[in-house]
Amino acid sequence: MNKSGDTLIEIGKRLRAARLKSNLRLAEVAAKTNLSESSLSRIEHGSIAVSVMNLVRLCDVLSITVTDLFDKKPAPAKTSVQAHTSRGQAFEEVEATGYRWRHLVGGAPLDAFNVFHLILPENEQMKTLVSHPGQEHCYVLQGEVDFYVGEERHRLKAGDGILLDSELPHRAERVGAKTAHILMTVTRPNAERLEPEWWNLTMPGNSDASTDDAWPESIA
Repeated sequence: MNKSGDTLIEIGKRLRAARLKSNLRLAEVAAKTNLSESSLSRIEHGSIAVSVMNLVRLCDVLSITVTDLFDKKPAPAKTSVQAHTSRGQAFEEVEATGYRWRHLVGGAPLDAFNVFHLILPENEQMKTLVSHPGQEHCYVLQGEVDFYVGEERHRLKAGDGILLDSELPHRAERVGAKTAHILMTVTRPNAERLEPEWWNLTMPGNSDASTDDAWPESIA
C-alpha cells in the first residue's frame, strides 16, 4: 500500500479510537457532522479520503485536534505559543481529490481556530460545494483561484482573500497553469468574539502603522 493509503488507515484508526473513547455511536457522530454512517465507517477503515473540512468537523465532535491525527505527541488543551516554519510538517495529499494540505497551527480543544496551507490541484476533481458551521478566511498566497459561494464566483489573485460564513455552500478552484496556494483559517462554531487590540489600525497610537511589507511574488 502507498503512503497515502497508510495515512488514511492511520487517520481512520485514530478517529475510531477517539469515537470509542467518547462512547459515541456512528449514528451519533453522523448526526453531528452531517456525514452518513456508511461514509464514517469507510473513513474509520481508511478506505475513502476525507476532506480537510470534514476532518475539522470530526475532530470538533470527538474533542480531539487535527494534530492528534498525525502526531504522536499529545496536544495541549489550548495553544499558548506555537511557531511553524517552512521546514515543518510535510504536505498530505487528499487521495482522489488532488488537494495537498498541511496543518499549520491551532486546533487544540480550546483554540478558536485552525490554520491550513492548501495547494489546489491542476484539474479540479471535487466540484461539490461544501458547508459547515463557523467562519473561514481564505488568502491566496500564490496563483489565481475562483472561489464559489452559492451562485457567486469571486476571482482571487495573490494577495486577495475572502471571508465568509461557512454555512454558505462554497468551494475553491485553481485558475490557469500556475500552482495555487491558499492560507485557510477556520473558526470553531460559536468561537468567542475576538476584541480588537494592537492590530486594529483605528485604535489610538496605531495611525502610523506601515503597509510596506508585502507578500513575496512566489512561494519557494
